[in-house]
Amino acid sequence: MDWTYIQGILMLAGINMIAVLGLSLLTGFTGLFSFGHAGFMAIGAYVGAWISASPASTPAGLGLPFVLAIVAGGAAAGLVSYFIGRISLNLKGDYFCIATLGFGEAIRLIFNNVNRFGGARGWPGVPSKSSFLAILIADIVAVVFLANLVKSRHGRNMIAVREEELAAQIAGIDVFRYKMISLIISAVYAGVAGVFFAHYMTFIQPKMFSLTKSTELTIIVIFGGLGSISGSVLGAILLTALPEILRAFEMWRLVFYGAAVILIMVSRPKGLMGGMELTPSGIRKVAAERNALREAKAKLLAEGSGEEED
Repeated sequence: MDWTYIQGILMLAGINMIAVLGLSLLTGFTGLFSFGHAGFMAIGAYVGAWISASPASTPAGLGLPFVLAIVAGGAAAGLVSYFIGRISLNLKGDYFCIATLGFGEAIRLIFNNVNRFGGARGWPGVPSKSSFLAILIADIVAVVFLANLVKSRHGRNMIAVREEELAAQIAGIDVFRYKMISLIISAVYAGVAGVFFAHYMTFIQPKMFSLTKSTELTIIVIFGGLGSISGSVLGAILLTALPEILRAFEMWRLVFYGAAVILIMVSRPKGLMGGMELTPSGIRKVAAERNALREAKAKLLAEGSGEEED
């Protein structure tokens, strides 16, 4: 198999990974389900393309460095998420999910009607600046930042909000504030992923950021395991590569893809990693839990045989 082809798949997986890690913070660690993250990706993609595209190739471009495009795309998505959060974070249960779904579709329709950026026909003037190395560095930074955040006091507060919102509020945690922080960080991640996606495809169109894309990101988070950074990483790699692996089946490949996802969900209800992390401490913790379970079963069996003898 051609290395260029494999590298392309890995780059797409790395781009998805950035967005999935952000969504993992919001859904897996804070307990808020969102179906609008494709909207944040769209904001990052279009703002990033506007910053970096050359004015010679397209009148809409500013021709600034790619690094500024990454920063601007993430910042724009984070800023929009702040206003969305002010409106929707007070909603309970499924209503927040519905609000984010509506936001994602609204963003897509807005870009569909902005002729300056190509409208529904798309924008072909995006420079090819997403390299394998740049995406790899962004993935490492994203994982390290998220891992340190989750281990910090702020991360523990977010987990407390996920576990029991009322108890967290009684304990003195500002629930709204931590929901807002989680939403903004996840939106920034999605915006950065959008910038890399635009500069990898070199062409963006509003329909690339439809509800299907938001659903795909949510499926990857659940597939990998809620509350697991390692699960999000593995889920992004596997579910991005799987359709390409099944390409030999042509029209049936998406059927097999769906069947494979369902099979994992049924066999592993908690996801691929089930909240476990692929770190030395995480592996030791799982090993200790299994040893304790084995000892408890052995003790129960011993007690049962002792009672039968009596």
